[in-house]
Amino acid sequence: MKGIITILALVLPASLGACSGPWNDPYPAQEAGKNILYSSFSERPKHLDPVQSYAENEAVFTAQIYMPPLQYHYLKRPYELTTLAATEVPKPTYYDAADRKLPETAGGAKVAYSVYEIHIQAGIMYQPHPAFAKDENGKYRYHQLKREDLKDVYELRDFKYTGTRELVADDYAFQIRRLAHPKLHSPIFGLISEYVVGLKDYAAKLQEATKAPSADGYLDLLQFPLDGVQVVDAHTYRIKLKGKYPQFVYWLAMPFFAPIPWEAERFYSQPGMSEGKNLSLDWYPVGTGAYMLTVNDPNRIMVMERNPNFAGEPYPSEGEDGDKAAGLLDDAGKMMPFIDKAVFSLEKESIPYWNKFLQGYYDASGITSDSFDQTVQITSSGDVTLADEMRKQDIVLQTSVATSVMYMGFNMIDPVVGGDSERTRKLRQAISIAVDQEEFISIFTNGRGIPGQGPIPPGIFGHREGLGEINPYVYDWVNSKPERKPIAFAKKLLAEAGYPNGIDKASGKPLVIYFDTTMSGVGGKSRIDWLTKQFQKIDLQLVVRNTDFNRFQDKIRKGTAQLFFFGWNADYPDPENFLFLLYGPQSRIKSGENAANYQNPEYDRMFERMQVMENGPERQALIDQMVEILRRDAPWVYMLYPKDYTLAHAWVYNRKPNKMANNGLKYQRIDPQLRQKKRAEWNHPVVWPIIVLLAVLALVLTPAVQSYRRRERAGGKLLPA
Repeated sequence: MKGIITILALVLPASLGACSGPWNDPYPAQEAGKNILYSSFSERPKHLDPVQSYAENEAVFTAQIYMPPLQYHYLKRPYELTTLAATEVPKPTYYDAADRKLPETAGGAKVAYSVYEIHIQAGIMYQPHPAFAKDENGKYRYHQLKREDLKDVYELRDFKYTGTRELVADDYAFQIRRLAHPKLHSPIFGLISEYVVGLKDYAAKLQEATKAPSADGYLDLLQFPLDGVQVVDAHTYRIKLKGKYPQFVYWLAMPFFAPIPWEAERFYSQPGMSEGKNLSLDWYPVGTGAYMLTVNDPNRIMVMERNPNFAGEPYPSEGEDGDKAAGLLDDAGKMMPFIDKAVFSLEKESIPYWNKFLQGYYDASGITSDSFDQTVQITSSGDVTLADEMRKQDIVLQTSVATSVMYMGFNMIDPVVGGDSERTRKLRQAISIAVDQEEFISIFTNGRGIPGQGPIPPGIFGHREGLGEINPYVYDWVNSKPERKPIAFAKKLLAEAGYPNGIDKASGKPLVIYFDTTMSGVGGKSRIDWLTKQFQKIDLQLVVRNTDFNRFQDKIRKGTAQLFFFGWNADYPDPENFLFLLYGPQSRIKSGENAANYQNPEYDRMFERMQVMENGPERQALIDQMVEILRRDAPWVYMLYPKDYTLAHAWVYNRKPNKMANNGLKYQRIDPQLRQKKRAEWNHPVVWPIIVLLAVLALVLTPAVQSYRRRERAGGKLLPA
């Protein structure tokens, strides 16, 4: 027994002291205390090549790596464009059909084309990359590779040499050409080709060129100039657009207009690069931004590290009211980025992700529906506060209204709910009153939303607050706030539409409305049940047609759905990006984004005027008229403007939600020492079960050991002398 106790006395302290940090730390010990931000991802980014990338989970990476000419100011609201690689935000120069220069105030009808001249900062350098590596003779080391040269290459780091060079204007021109590349299929080509002079013809020319490929199959875009994009000098280029398109300046803040060096495309286009090795721009981007992607293992981890060639960028020195008090200007003027490395771990399930955040292993988090009640409390006055347990950990809550709108759309070419007759208009208005957005927000989003009143969400020019914002066909203004019209009023509208008590007077049969959806599972069923009850309030029967995603999209595209649920996230902070969703020529049956297939000639004429106007009182007045038409015609049930709730630990600084930009990593700062201290406090090892287990083991083994020793002693006495 004494021997076992001695062993336990030696083993237990050794095991307890084997790890200096928390036992459950998922990260390597050598990362402890380092200037590293920890986050997660749940789905592999499909495209990291900016010509194709359009998804939010991709922008988490591309926005840190690439440098479009412009970016959004991190702190200011309403959202404001500012410079990134460009020296200034470009202003268009307008010309008429005779190439005569027009004043800045020229109306859209007079403008034949617009020219944007963009000046790029000198001295910006690309990240280290083998595509730039040259030998002693100045020739590219890795531009003439054969398949056998790649037999031992599996990752970018397997190339021994790297190089860099300065960012030049031609890199931006090259990327715009890539929008028309026949093998890349950019999601914005259809829209942008309507504006960039010659881009459609350029695509046709490239398509023709692929019929007679070069010896190695490489399509060299440098050999095909594009009329609408001209390089003036090393740091200046011009983009020529058809007509007047003020919203184009917002596109200059998107990855689609980020620079791509020709060397990178030439490097990745070589045989054997992408097949089985994933050596491509979609997997390993090449940029000039604050960070570069160094590990892409989407089944486990993705890592971005500080670009050693990034010269730095000063943190903003101004913001909006309240930013200074919130500490968001404490780092004003300091050079970014502040964080050396960002590690993104794959987390497919929300519960493990949430637990790791609470343990301090993720620096920030959203709030899922499952964890909402544990995290947030709603006071009697309707204010949102953190739960006591969250406050004990000094966790910070931030809320923001998304630049998004969720809506239920009527198919306006449907014979029952569509059309511009008074009958169908009152039917849609009655349904709009019956579908209780406030209740929906309370039940299904934990209150994280604002009831929709029109197509333009808060934070976007054209959105009205107060009395001017309410939809008078659904709400009354009572005691300085909107109050939903009573169900009795909805039933009155329904009767006036020819459906008293839900019965079609013409046929004598109950009116049936068909709702097309892809909702499934427990959550989907509860939403469908709720929606069915909303229609029952006005004696209408709702039939749900559940289908898979592809079939649903096919119905929307062909205009055979009747009622459906959709949403839209802003591409850029301009009312045009929402109002075009109901512009007639954009109807989905015409391959546009107007899923409701709404068409109103008066609205369309106003849209075409509004589209080319600058923000100001005249534009606001026109938008007010357009929104009034939409509220009256009711092609949508305006459901909600979502609200985002995010959490961050006390060691994370400079976090401010920015719904238009995704390049927020460079602004953030962390305190690794505080994080290390808190992790240790929150993750004390629970050792008593081990002690108990070892004690039980000792008690179990003691009789056996004693018996063995007795037999040994007894056996010794019987041996011959």
